[in-house]
Amino acid sequence: MDHTVYLALGSNLGNRLSNLKNAISNLPPQMDLKKKSPVYETPPWGYVDQPSFLNQVVMVETYMESENLLTHLKRLETALGREPGFQNGPRVIDIDILFYDDAVIDSPPLVIPHPRLHHRGFVLVPLNDIAPHLVHPVLGKPISELLLDVDRLNINEYKGK
Repeated sequence: MDHTVYLALGSNLGNRLSNLKNAISNLPPQMDLKKKSPVYETPPWGYVDQPSFLNQVVMVETYMESENLLTHLKRLETALGREPGFQNGPRVIDIDILFYDDAVIDSPPLVIPHPRLHHRGFVLVPLNDIAPHLVHPVLGKPISELLLDVDRLNINEYKGK
């Protein structure tokens, strides 16, 4: 396991909590789970006419190179029930690479760090739980500082129902 990777997980269709748990349980053997944030219930972002999301961030270690990891995660999403949709639309599971070591990658199909993570409270709140001192390699600011500039309204720790 050579690379430290932060992944954002989200779900707003079906049994959302079970979808997140299934995604995490299917990370091995390619990824070794090191940390996971609490689960948060968050309003939809972008396209708002859809159910609320459950979001979580995990830190993993992997031997996979970044593009192979992306391909693997897309296959995993499909295996877990994700169907083609539209950008920011409803989905059973979404797994995004936020950070891959301290790499800066900008070549299709992959942009790392995730290009919109610093605008998204639903990513920064759980990421701050497990990595507040992690420095964004492009912006040069720690997650705890990036969190100060986003709307955290209606982002609440999920207590289950």
